[in-house]
Amino acid sequence: MQQALRPTWLWLLAPLLLPLFWRLWGSGLNQPAGLVSDLATAAACFLLCWYAPRPLRGLLLLCWLTFQISAAELAGAVQRLPSWQDGIYLLDPSFVRNSLDGFHLFAPWFASVMSVATVVAMVAPRPRCSAKPLLTGLLALPLLLALHGSITAAQPDQSTLARYQALHWLIADALAGNDWGRADAPAVVLPASLRRADLAGQPLLATNAAIQHRPNVLLVVLEGVPGIFLPDIRRLVGEQTPALEMKELASATPEAMLVPDFVAHSHQTIRGLYAIHCGDFSKLSYDTPKAFELQSAPDRAAQCLPAQLAEHGWQTHYLQGAPLAFMNKDQAMPTMGFAHVYGLEWFSERVDTDFIWGTTDDDFFRGASRYIQTLQQQNEPWFLSLLTVATHQPYAADEEAIRRYGSRRAAAIAHLDQALARFISELRRNNVLKDTLVLITSDESHGAEGVGWANSWGLALVVPPESHQLPRVKPGTYGLVDIELSILDYLGLPIPEGVIGRSLFRDYHAPRDMVSYTGGFLRWQTADGDLYECSRDGSCRVWSETGIVGPRSASFSEAPTDQTDRLVAMARQLDRNLAGAPVKTLRFADGQLRDLPETITNEWADNLVGAQYLDFPEGSTVHVSIALQALSAPPDGVSLKLILRQFEHEVTAIVPPSFPVLHQGETCSIDFSFTNEQARQAFSFHLIGAGRDARIQLDRFDVTIDSRG
Repeated sequence: MQQALRPTWLWLLAPLLLPLFWRLWGSGLNQPAGLVSDLATAAACFLLCWYAPRPLRGLLLLCWLTFQISAAELAGAVQRLPSWQDGIYLLDPSFVRNSLDGFHLFAPWFASVMSVATVVAMVAPRPRCSAKPLLTGLLALPLLLALHGSITAAQPDQSTLARYQALHWLIADALAGNDWGRADAPAVVLPASLRRADLAGQPLLATNAAIQHRPNVLLVVLEGVPGIFLPDIRRLVGEQTPALEMKELASATPEAMLVPDFVAHSHQTIRGLYAIHCGDFSKLSYDTPKAFELQSAPDRAAQCLPAQLAEHGWQTHYLQGAPLAFMNKDQAMPTMGFAHVYGLEWFSERVDTDFIWGTTDDDFFRGASRYIQTLQQQNEPWFLSLLTVATHQPYAADEEAIRRYGSRRAAAIAHLDQALARFISELRRNNVLKDTLVLITSDESHGAEGVGWANSWGLALVVPPESHQLPRVKPGTYGLVDIELSILDYLGLPIPEGVIGRSLFRDYHAPRDMVSYTGGFLRWQTADGDLYECSRDGSCRVWSETGIVGPRSASFSEAPTDQTDRLVAMARQLDRNLAGAPVKTLRFADGQLRDLPETITNEWADNLVGAQYLDFPEGSTVHVSIALQALSAPPDGVSLKLILRQFEHEVTAIVPPSFPVLHQGETCSIDFSFTNEQARQAFSFHLIGAGRDARIQLDRFDVTIDSRG
């Protein structure tokens, strides 16, 4: 019996302990809380598998394998662990397959060894078991969890990645629930800095300089790039952790004003674009992005930067390297005031092979240069906002570059660095910089290895024609929320009532409040000089004289409950500042043309509509109305399908009507409604279809939310 028991025990334990050995191999003993979390999670899963019947044990091990590999990929891509909101889709085989399409695993050796160990554990014999291992495990688990809590409290500066096993974090995050703080938290008044524009600072530039020559404005938004990648910015913040470096960009912008303490307020590109262009905080939750709600708030949409510049004589242009439909940018960007909006379809002269999300950065910036040459030939000032895409996981990189730089992510960052530096140098040679304000930033932050707070660290470099009048380093805390105000202030234009923030072109002596919600942490920097960092595992700590951006000291205290509730209440209030009537209609199409793929290869990339990540209140009724026409179709027609997802997991309880097969020239419309007995978050509509040389016109895709019920 003992001879049969021991090898089975080892084979079963091997895949469960592999995350612990992987951490030891990468970090040694420098992450003690994480090692204890790995051990506790392995022990709990061992007990489940040991006493489960063989078919159930195989299923549990297969789920463990899928989850651990997916979590390792997520950590490698964006330096965070899965939260309860996105943990579900990691168990969705179709999403995992689509996400892995076309790229190499971040940790291929880990995935390979884990797969082999799991298969061996699944086929190993299962002897009869006594109650002794169960009793031992039930006694050991509370001790391990208590030890983990003690080590975590003693090392608050370590990131979630360093302190938790992925499954342990997912469970802790789920137990924290949807909302933080008490439901009966008192009403709060937002600090003045979060309610209105602050132009009390001392101007850095000579007055009326920009007004006289009406310069162009170029915004370059880099997908997911944190400030840590700029060597000078990293040193100025005092972060010593080695990181990927964009040395070419640094060399190409010696005159730039650097903003080291610069905050990205949330994850998700559409949220970052809203904060950048509309002078407001993106939502600090998973609710419907404010960019979508602008459709129901036309007065507020008219205050966004593109609309304001258009009103004062600037041509407004938006150009991105990915298709526009995803996240509804084909609707959201015109709503903000862009007169000309283009995506991947504009780049007809691509040299490189596209990757799953769009064009490479080399092709993107070559195309952007041509675009600017056209704008320069006109006699009106222009505003152009550029969004790259190739540094979005799974990252665009060729095999030679991957070998040279050591990872796919490092290769993609190197490609971006080189392409952007060439782009800036070309603008300088063509004298574009002489009359153009250039601001380089990022939509969000994908973080950095070993720096947990770096997923709140944004990027900001400012290159105006008057660079010689600006300091090399801009002191003070700023964020994406400040970009619209800064540009309007630079141009000497009036500031709309709803725009908030501070100007990068002014010096302020008083501190300010700043807030972000990234990587499962609500981070709140107060004007009093305190930093509150509330984790999804229920802990909320406070540091003195520490900001959102910057290393954490070992000295902290537990935040009082009333203060935590106050911060959470203020975060909710920031989320609600675009809330309108109880019945609102979100429009995701009004005649757009969509070319269908010959075959569907990726449900996410081939999605024809941008209705993603919506929230529906409890008791609300949602009505969906779709109308479209087949402009061209193969002889057997075009078949379309609507898939509903919540947190990327397919929703089967709601069955939408089926689309008929459409032949050329035929039209169809479908309408359906559903009621939400419970509140829904991150709800998405995926409209997909295929056909050789097929094209449809999407005349209507309306989602009406009635909250009166």
